[in-house]
Amino acid sequence: MNAKLRSVILFFAVLLVGGLAIVPALPVIAAEAEFKKLFDGKTLDGWKAADMTYWSVEDGAITGKITEEHPLKENLYLIWQGGELADFELKLKSRVGGSKEINNGFQFRSKELPNHDVAGYQVDNNLNTEWLVRLYDEHGRETLAWRGQRTVFDEGGKAANTEIPEAKGAPWFKLEEWHEYHLICAGPRLTLKVDGRLAAEVIDNDPNQRDLSGILGLQLHTGPPTTVQFKDIQLKVLKTAGGIR
Repeated sequence: MNAKLRSVILFFAVLLVGGLAIVPALPVIAAEAEFKKLFDGKTLDGWKAADMTYWSVEDGAITGKITEEHPLKENLYLIWQGGELADFELKLKSRVGGSKEINNGFQFRSKELPNHDVAGYQVDNNLNTEWLVRLYDEHGRETLAWRGQRTVFDEGGKAANTEIPEAKGAPWFKLEEWHEYHLICAGPRLTLKVDGRLAAEVIDNDPNQRDLSGILGLQLHTGPPTTVQFKDIQLKVLKTAGGIR
């Protein structure tokens, strides 16, 4: 072996032996928050309503029912008992059945009132309408953004609306059939997707009206005989109400 080849081999040998010492440590990457199930598919553990006689589990889904024998005089909410939510992603599947006039939905970043009604942001849907789904403010400003609309509220509460072209026109889902809501709340931005497509969005910069944290509740709305169902409820917390993930 000549001297030149010996020098090359020695050079690479030094690199191999000392490589661990000279290679900088890789940064530790924090694990991404995971979706967790809020409903076990069998029981109502972790959920509570002022009157539980309207709620049950049927066909692997949380089910709320109004019948002629068991009418409902005031809106009723099945509230998740896991505490308040701030920034998060929520996925759930839903369907409704009964009269053509049924209204349904779920509350988020909301508060329970003394009479067990709930006020705050809502994903609202209604059969026999052109819009079918919207972002709503229960006991507040009412409609925030219809399907196919993006609304920006400035600090004084003034709303500016623009269209979301891909969300307008004929709906790509039916409320009577299983469809999935994907709600993303990050600071003042509320983004609603239905079956993977953007449906409505709100950027709420009004400090006097917006809600940055609150409870999650499934709605059973007063009205004619109704069946509402929710399943595959999954939550990913991005920032807790206390500010720490």
